[in-house]
Amino acid sequence: MASARPQLGHGRMPIELSADARMARRVTRLAFVSLEAPGLILLVAIRTLDAPTWVLAALAAGWVLMPTVLFVSLARPRLRYALVLPAALISVGLLVICAWWLPAEPLAAAGWWLMTSGIGLGGGLGLWFWYRLVPVPAWLDDLNSAGRWGLIGLHVGLVAVGWGLAMTG
Repeated sequence: MASARPQLGHGRMPIELSADARMARRVTRLAFVSLEAPGLILLVAIRTLDAPTWVLAALAAGWVLMPTVLFVSLARPRLRYALVLPAALISVGLLVICAWWLPAEPLAAAGWWLMTSGIGLGGGLGLWFWYRLVPVPAWLDDLNSAGRWGLIGLHVGLVAVGWGLAMTG
């Protein structure tokens, strides 16, 4: 019977789902970032949009759950599978905003699209690197590879620039 957990070609668990000290440092850093970043997205949504309460609640729930799951996963790395829930709450909330509640100002609207793209990229990278739904090429498998950091930088940059533009709304 095949194992339900993702495996690398060597039959070992991906480092992203392990207790490896390098990954624990990355998860800790991500947990601290997620204490703030989703909250800033929620703040700009509350301040600049007329989105319904359920959309704001989805963003708020994602904000609370993301760092919670990350911090708890430091002791139990396999709980990182649960990151799908807060990531989905935030992603769906942003997609709904882009579909129905974009501001009229073009720069602010572009900011929401950039944030949504950045969050979508981050979620996609998480699915790819952490859960290995699609094989990760060797040149991106190392936690400190330039390619991986470049993709993470693009994710962060899209969210940060998008947030700044959305604040103009």
